Amino acid sequence: MSTPGPAALALSRRTVLKGGLAAAAFTFLGGCTSDEAREQVDQTARSGVFAFGVASGDPTATEVLLWTRVTPTEEATPGSGRGPEVTVEWEVAADEDFNDIVASGEARTDASRDHTVKVVVEDLETYTRYFYRFRYEGSTSPVGRTQTSPDEPGTTHALRLAFASCSNYTGGYFTAYRGIAARDDLDFVLHLGDYVYEYGNGPEEAGATGDGERYGPPELVGVRDVQPLTETVSLEDYRLRHALYKSDPDLQAAHLRFPWITILDDHEVTNDAYATGAENHEEQDDPQTEYTGPGAAEGVFPEGDFLARREAAYQAYFEWMPIREPETWQPEDHQGTQFFRRFTFGDLAELSVIETRQNRSQQVPAVVDGVANPALADPERHLPEPEQMAWLTSGLQSGRTAWHLVGNQTVVARVYSPFAPATVFSADQWDGYQADQATLLEAMAGSGDTDPVVLTGDIHSSWANDLPRDLTAYPADGNSVGVEFVCPSVTSDGFKETLGSVETANAAIAAGQALNPWVRYLEGVGHGFAVLDVTPERVQTDFWFIQSGGDKGLSTDPRLDPDATVGFEAAWQSVKGSRKVTPAAGELGARSDEPRSA
Repeated sequence: MSTPGPAALALSRRTVLKGGLAAAAFTFLGGCTSDEAREQVDQTARSGVFAFGVASGDPTATEVLLWTRVTPTEEATPGSGRGPEVTVEWEVAADEDFNDIVASGEARTDASRDHTVKVVVEDLETYTRYFYRFRYEGSTSPVGRTQTSPDEPGTTHALRLAFASCSNYTGGYFTAYRGIAARDDLDFVLHLGDYVYEYGNGPEEAGATGDGERYGPPELVGVRDVQPLTETVSLEDYRLRHALYKSDPDLQAAHLRFPWITILDDHEVTNDAYATGAENHEEQDDPQTEYTGPGAAEGVFPEGDFLARREAAYQAYFEWMPIREPETWQPEDHQGTQFFRRFTFGDLAELSVIETRQNRSQQVPAVVDGVANPALADPERHLPEPEQMAWLTSGLQSGRTAWHLVGNQTVVARVYSPFAPATVFSADQWDGYQADQATLLEAMAGSGDTDPVVLTGDIHSSWANDLPRDLTAYPADGNSVGVEFVCPSVTSDGFKETLGSVETANAAIAAGQALNPWVRYLEGVGHGFAVLDVTPERVQTDFWFIQSGGDKGLSTDPRLDPDATVGFEAAWQSVKGSRKVTPAAGELGARSDEPRSA
């Protein structure tokens, strides 16, 4: 099994559509107005019983979770709360033609879970590839491909995964997901959060209808609009938003091809969420009183009780994502809903997937009266809750594998701002919770023969970082206790879009790296995904960017091109025992071995 060549990665959007992965896909090619957005979801639902595709997730050595959404009757559209209870059949086979079925069964679903279906298939063979499908009333779903994990005692297998984050629907076409789907060398996809965004289509004067801020290039207004038209607040809203995303043919293709391991960040609920609220949430004390406060004139209104909103968002997330329900994991000490979990890949690596929004202390300003805010270092302020931090640090220090991967939402490395020297760039990152940051780095330092590798999303740019404990001593030997790789966004605005030009973005990046020499690689223009390959000798991350006509975004915006492709950009590695990043010799080659056929 080898890395796909340019021809494979040039797989066009039209090729994906011909595969039948998204019914009513013509709406994505031709665009739709926001007035048609609800009809777009309904039309997709009514075009086929399994029109939202299939997915698999959370693979272990002997189990994998299967997911789909069924539309049993015409009125049973996403978020409608209508439709009967039904029984859906599922099958797992050793071959794509289902001549050798190895497992099968039935699952019940109804409107209380938006007619989504989840099945955990047990007693499978380790490091083995399977095919799966669903059936209902004479209709058959697309055939998905999945595999169990390379977690086999006494045998070291290859391990290769793609990781991605920040896929804003109104931000552009999901070319990055199509690039992932075109590969044939991945064990799974790790999605690090912001799988969906809560924003609406924006005010009428921006060319769209509905309340709420729009996020993305103006060229896509009326072409790639969201449903519901307004910001997501209710359970129905979140269900509709997930359904719209699952209608996208490129996202469907990536789910169809590989199992996913997912974790949420803030936009699955709302921007910059913390334990009791969010930057993008405003409560109204008396719901019987007409709101006339800030934003009312612009049509922006309070969103009600935050915890109720979060509960609705969590419910929709568990319904629509290929993630195991919390009660199916071995219970750990935690607060609220448990999302964090751990995967093992033989003696090669473990992966701890953490969640950093549900119980975090509220963000504080990075600067107060012109100096760094002392509250940033307050040991009573937490990013993950103490119970989850204890679970993470004990896992890092267990020393069971050569590498310990950490799936994480926000940047761990200290990042000083080039715009306000001696202050941190963002208090929403681990820099805003410096006691927890120090605890994590200390645990990495005490991990023995296990090298820590943090995989991060959120910041819409590509990074390779050393993780020194003592910044003043860097780069002294032994001072870096781990490494961090940060993937670019799928579509969400990066430094180029935020700062206004490539030149301004690159100037800020150069200034930032001068202040933060442990940030060895930083690229803020490209959008796409990253691929991590793990061997006993090293880990390597390849960065892949979307491009239109060979341009990754220097003079054009490839997010606007439905026929864009992806291309290799850069490769960085960490050699076993070094705990530092260095440039890799080149793009990843073939895997050392392949999953077995069932």
